[in-house]
Amino acid sequence: MSEVILAFSGGLDTSFCVPWLIEKGYEVVTVFVNTGGVDADELKFIEDRAYELGAKEHILTEVGPEIWEEVVVPMVQGGQLYQGQYPLLCSDRYLIVRKCLEIADERGANIFAHGCTGMGNDQVRFDLTVRALGDYEIIAPIREIQRDVANVRDYELEFLKERGFGVRPKTTTYTINENLLGVTTSGSEVDNWQIPGDETYKLTAHPSEWPAEPIQVALTFEKGVLVALDSERLSGPEMLDALNKKLGKYGVGRAMYTGDTTIGLKGRIVFEAPGLVAILAAHRALEEAVLTRLQNRFKSGIADKWVELVYEGFFYDPLKADLEAFLASSQRKVNGTVTLQTHGGRVDAVKVDSPHILRRAGAVYAQSADWGVEEAEGFIKLFGQSSTLWAEVNNFDEN
Repeated sequence: MSEVILAFSGGLDTSFCVPWLIEKGYEVVTVFVNTGGVDADELKFIEDRAYELGAKEHILTEVGPEIWEEVVVPMVQGGQLYQGQYPLLCSDRYLIVRKCLEIADERGANIFAHGCTGMGNDQVRFDLTVRALGDYEIIAPIREIQRDVANVRDYELEFLKERGFGVRPKTTTYTINENLLGVTTSGSEVDNWQIPGDETYKLTAHPSEWPAEPIQVALTFEKGVLVALDSERLSGPEMLDALNKKLGKYGVGRAMYTGDTTIGLKGRIVFEAPGLVAILAAHRALEEAVLTRLQNRFKSGIADKWVELVYEGFFYDPLKADLEAFLASSQRKVNGTVTLQTHGGRVDAVKVDSPHILRRAGAVYAQSADWGVEEAEGFIKLFGQSSTLWAEVNNFDEN
């Protein structure tokens, strides 16, 4: 029997994959790649679930530090979101695949399976990553059954039920993805463009539960990388986890996102990313104060392209590394500490400390200047000369 490495989460789709693959004649090794946001009880459930479903072996591995270095750092240095809204909580998929393939290589296996559907973006991310990293056979059971089944979710539930496998209630209603970056939820009323129920939120508190007193946190950056939280130097994953907990209590980072998917459909999800939203806000406040006007204007285009590549499945395209080299170079002087404050729902940068803020002695915008009236008038005249000439040449004739 051939051995297949299955990227396994314990949810409905990957639970279906285990007995389906076994019935197709494969020995199934399930791999749960812990990308953060999962506690010990959930890890135990996932392992027990794998063996209950018939897995030959279950493997647990971690990639928290890799997510920080390969996703969070360049995303924050770029400072852009997908379509201005979504902080790429899907980007752990690339590291899940890479880790599964490393395990496949160690075991001498060359068959990789995943639970992505044929309707979403993750199938693109998974398949393109596999093809970028080596020569492997890909099996996607959910896509396979879509050839003959109209309602895939109902079919999966019935398939498991017929074989004596129960399904957790939350799995029957929502698709929930948790990682170091936050949580995304889809399905049910979210997919149907209705108001999401309170049960769709896991990391962030409802406004009625926000603490009465505001909270402040201080984030320290070195070369555009977060290195300390409230003056304490911690690892990246530790700081992101701490910020998720501190600011999640205030409802920070809770949002709905509707956007254009890679396959052309409109996608809608609920997402929660308190820590990531806070880091992005602090970094932007610091960066805008220390970069030149030209740097700030130009960099967003580079960052937008980086976000596009990561969203659409091109995590291992060489262009991504090229863009990251530029982003890292732009951060040479992005050093300092930003104080964030929230009363609930959002965070604001209320204080910026840095030796690199572009200040001019004797000049404060709209308050005071160390140049004269004549210099100001001359600058305005030259700066607007082209537009003024157009008006003069055309005699202010609108026709």
